[in-house]
Amino acid sequence: MRKIPEDIGKFILDAKGKSASDIHICADTPVMYRIGRKLKRASHGPLPLEFTQQLCYGLMDEALIADFEKTHDVDFMLGDEHGRYRINISMNNGTVGAVIRLLPERPWSLADLHLPPVVSELTNRTKGLILITGSTGQGKTTTMSAMIDAVNHRERKHIVTIEDPIEAVHENDQSVIRQREVGKDTATFPRALRAALRQDPDIIAVGEMRDYETIRIALTAAETGTLVLSTLHVISIDKIIERLISYSPPEEEGHIRNLLADTLQAIVHQELMPTIDGKKRVATEILIATDAVRNIIRRRGTFLLRSIIQTGTRLGMRSMIQSIREMQEEGLILPEVAEGVMVNYAM
Repeated sequence: MRKIPEDIGKFILDAKGKSASDIHICADTPVMYRIGRKLKRASHGPLPLEFTQQLCYGLMDEALIADFEKTHDVDFMLGDEHGRYRINISMNNGTVGAVIRLLPERPWSLADLHLPPVVSELTNRTKGLILITGSTGQGKTTTMSAMIDAVNHRERKHIVTIEDPIEAVHENDQSVIRQREVGKDTATFPRALRAALRQDPDIIAVGEMRDYETIRIALTAAETGTLVLSTLHVISIDKIIERLISYSPPEEEGHIRNLLADTLQAIVHQELMPTIDGKKRVATEILIATDAVRNIIRRRGTFLLRSIIQTGTRLGMRSMIQSIREMQEEGLILPEVAEGVMVNYAM
């Protein structure tokens, strides 16, 4: 990978020391770090326009610069001895800016993430679909990577991941893991999914369900006896069907509903909470696919899923409110943080 420019490298090391998740570089504005849910200043004064462009262009090679000057928006990965970084550079009101996401140096483990035991149990499933859902920046990819890591250190499986970009690099342990990056190792998610079905997979991990063709092939793979893990941007579990169907033609709605009902194993919905000590902790809402859940999905009654979660504790289900209250009882989060999230999960 290309060397990180020294000026940017200083900000990266400082941001890591402050447990920041992102660095924002914008002309006529101080450098900002995302720490918890807030942006905090990292430089004393605003960056001059010319210096901002110099910083951003220093992150790109000639091919990326040519692409950026044509499209005004590029995404790519960089790394150094301190870690790996997902970078977006864009044109903003005629000026160049960047957002740098600081990625973990290795996949997190499920224990590191303090996820409930049922998430570990889900990695024992051998077929069907497990979805990790939430809005942008809630740690969905990190959880999926941790689930893959758990299988890798426990079982002899063949795991194919399809990502854009690859965020956590896995080293083969008990399993063989093939990581494919869209745009680098394969042209598209659907193309890579079709190829994966011919590669004798035990598990296929799809970085994100973002179009109808990807959703259809992933559900078909799950139906044929492969375990499929994927993430989906959705604000709550009871909106899952509406989100999936929004990608599909109207005449395919029934087909998607039936495929999902037949293949779904579980949904892990996430909120990434800033903790009192300046770190982060994942709060989870978990739905296990029972016969009742499958019937609800088929019959267009997904507003009832929250009630199923409330009564499914013995099966490992948990509500977001329950998860957040447990964090409060442990003294991990401030009351105002808890209230700001729980208001979105009121029955």
